[in-house]
Amino acid sequence: MSTAINMSGALTIKKLEAVSDLIRLPKQHGTLLVLWPALWSLFMASDGRPSLKHLVIFVLGTFLMRSAGCAINDIADRRFDGFVDRTKTRPIASGRLNVKEALFVFIALSLLAFILVLFLNPLTILLSVAGIILASLYPFVKRFSHFPQTVLGMAFGWGAIMAWSAVKGTVELIPALIFLSNICWSMAYDTIYALMDKEDDVKIGVKSTALFFGDNVYAALRLLYLGFAALLILAGYFKGLGPIYFAGVIIGLFAFLKVVSAVKKDPTRETAFKGFTMNAILGGLVLLFIILDMNL
Repeated sequence: MSTAINMSGALTIKKLEAVSDLIRLPKQHGTLLVLWPALWSLFMASDGRPSLKHLVIFVLGTFLMRSAGCAINDIADRRFDGFVDRTKTRPIASGRLNVKEALFVFIALSLLAFILVLFLNPLTILLSVAGIILASLYPFVKRFSHFPQTVLGMAFGWGAIMAWSAVKGTVELIPALIFLSNICWSMAYDTIYALMDKEDDVKIGVKSTALFFGDNVYAALRLLYLGFAALLILAGYFKGLGPIYFAGVIIGLFAFLKVVSAVKKDPTRETAFKGFTMNAILGGLVLLFIILDMNL
């Protein structure tokens, strides 16, 4: 009896570890990349002082939806991940979880996120449905388009639309500019991320902007980061933000361009991954300058 209990306990621990890997629990840079545009919009809509309720809902909701997105991504990519060095140990590809178990995780996390949204106004609840659709659609785009990074940007930036709606009850120009800015930003950092898998993607027939841009990838990255900064500057202008904010965006832009230069100088997987993760840090820098500008 004790042996059976020990075996059952060990199996449960292994399943929990697999679920942790499925939702990338130890690696939260992805959550930050989803969170920052939502908080940029939330702080602007709230004049620099959002309510605790809104902060809790969007921080926790971001974690849940990003985790759900990882689950549906691995379900969609289960026949590809085993052929890619970086992803062959993922839970479904390695057999530690089956598709039904991963689908249960996706549905459970999505429902929890939706429950949080129910504490917001009707427009934001309606907008959340579009957010779930975008998150679910992204993993499949790479099969027929070189621009899955664009859809990723839409999914990751949708929180900016929802955050503004949660505070104002409307969708206006400023969150739309933040949303578009995030598309440029996401395309840039996820193209850097896709550089790690270029050779594997060619072999298995998966498309990406890294393959589409080819030899012009670094010029494209610089243009995308410039578009990101220009759209954020416009959002700040229409919001009436001051020099602290604009200086912060420019500082962020130069930091992003430095990341591109570093990846170009040393185009290895390690450098590309470091460049990708730097975006998660620098997005927080932009938020810091929004807070400072609106509260000093």
